[in-house]
Amino acid sequence: MTIPLRSVRLAVPLSSVLLLAACGSNNSADQSTAASTTTADSTKTTTTMPVSAPFGKTTDGTEVQLFTLRNSSGAQATITNYGGTLTSLMVPDKDGKMGDVILGFDNVSGYQSAEYLKSGPYFGALIGRYGNRIKGGKFTLDGKSYTLAKNNGPNTLHGGKVGYDKVVWQAEPGTSADGQSLKLTYLSKDGEEGYPGNLTVTVVYTLTNDNALKIDYTATTDKATPINLTNHAYFNLNHGAGKDILNHEVTIPADRYTVVDATLIPTGELRPVKGTPFDFTTPHTIGERIAQVPGGYDHNWVLNNASAKMHAAATVYEPVSGRTMEVTTDEPGIQFYTGNFLDGTLKGKAGTTYGKHAGFCLETQHFPDSPNQPKFPNTVLKPGETFRSTSVYKFGVRK
Repeated sequence: MTIPLRSVRLAVPLSSVLLLAACGSNNSADQSTAASTTTADSTKTTTTMPVSAPFGKTTDGTEVQLFTLRNSSGAQATITNYGGTLTSLMVPDKDGKMGDVILGFDNVSGYQSAEYLKSGPYFGALIGRYGNRIKGGKFTLDGKSYTLAKNNGPNTLHGGKVGYDKVVWQAEPGTSADGQSLKLTYLSKDGEEGYPGNLTVTVVYTLTNDNALKIDYTATTDKATPINLTNHAYFNLNHGAGKDILNHEVTIPADRYTVVDATLIPTGELRPVKGTPFDFTTPHTIGERIAQVPGGYDHNWVLNNASAKMHAAATVYEPVSGRTMEVTTDEPGIQFYTGNFLDGTLKGKAGTTYGKHAGFCLETQHFPDSPNQPKFPNTVLKPGETFRSTSVYKFGVRK
């Protein structure tokens, strides 16, 4: 069954592509990020720039930074240029108390420990060149076969052995009308992890004053290449209580999902969710039917209204804290994952133990294994085109 293509790639003149790539190359994590102020002409109000602090050294001795974004409501997001990783997100509960709703670590060493690398949860990281799985670590493009690094059984997962989650991005803090921001840039070289083309990727995180975290992705290439960028944040809206996420109520406006085989590769079937434990078109708690899904939820939902520029992707409500999260995107799919592989061996911020179902992911994306599935929405970016995608995670409360 063929579904409509909805591309987020906008063709632009080649000169504009080259200008974008050149501008991105000037960013540096070494820039001064001491607190400073700028005045918005439209409002005549003063906005402080994001600040940075040391976050430790990578295993090769590279110093990395932690950038803190704040808004006028008191919310706060911290992001490191190692892996473009979202390490914490402080938002209010129904009583106005701020709490961290993101799983992660207090230092870059946590993201590089042997235990972490073995389990591979990708806490909060930017994912690329291709998020999710590619069958057999292979695909054919324009008549040429490409072999990728296999890092998930027989398949390639989240970009390979050294994906975008394990590189140091160039960082530039800033502000906009929407709020404080962090611009991250990375040049993924031709042949990296087996992918063709020099791909220049720019990701901008913005913390808005209405408690939304906006993520804008942009990329250009000099060779045709598949691309699927996302963020792998693990959420727990009542994380401060050390609880699992099984009581969270989830709504996903999707009438179909991609059926997968034993290695979590799509079979190509887009199956209706009606009458199955995959039906989240009305609210259900995560724990209500998870036992009916072997291994737990780790599937891609085919979003309704995906032809719209921005459309609803998910809504989550946690009744103890009262926190809500609304996800909107211009992507055609979303991967809902319920932390099935967490087993308590990882200890995160403030010594918190991350056991099974300690967090859930809502990864906005194109579909898994699309390079090998011609009926899925197109993921190939060509020279002269610009990949653009936006996802927004907005937080609120229900009393």
